[in-house]
Amino acid sequence: MSQGRVLLLNGSTWEPISVITVPRAINLLLADKAIVVEQSGSFLRTVSSFFPIPSVIALRTYINVPRRRAHWSRKGVLVRDNYTCVYCGAKPGTIQKGKVLTRSDLTVDHILPRSRGGKDHWTNTACACYACNHRKGNRLPNEAGMKLLWEPKTPRTSYLVIAIGSGPAAWRQYIELEYESGDERHLVTVFVSGARYDVPVPEVIADTQS
Repeated sequence: MSQGRVLLLNGSTWEPISVITVPRAINLLLADKAIVVEQSGSFLRTVSSFFPIPSVIALRTYINVPRRRAHWSRKGVLVRDNYTCVYCGAKPGTIQKGKVLTRSDLTVDHILPRSRGGKDHWTNTACACYACNHRKGNRLPNEAGMKLLWEPKTPRTSYLVIAIGSGPAAWRQYIELEYESGDERHLVTVFVSGARYDVPVPEVIADTQS
């Protein structure tokens, strides 16, 4: 939970679909429409009892959620990349040239520079520290002798990336990864007997229906 918010996961797949209020989450639990996935450790007091406040809940049944376009934003890119430089891995707390980096020391780099036709798009932008951003300049990474530590991906929705990224650490494991290749798959995290597995959505759905 973060500032009275609860992450809501879809049934069966456990993909994030919304961030809701605590009262809404408790109503879903009391109506037996959802189950608790993660507890927050806090409690809601009423006149007669205490209710444990969840951090993450999941619907008991799967619902079809229309795909929403992820609108690009600098904030969204930084949150998606967890404020970590795509070139050197520097992040808040890293000591660089005698200085401890903070979030304000990280910026957004265009893989294909804007001066060379690069667009503000999820797959063309990534978080970078100012040192790497300056070193790369108006060049492609390979031209500057630099390599990407990961391939920038398009998130399912920019809203959820920012909401989950600004929430508790426990939320981050539920951020969906979207692949824009010819064989597009969605990976989701499921738990079986306490073990964590990242598997494609179709396999999860098939398993729950077998």
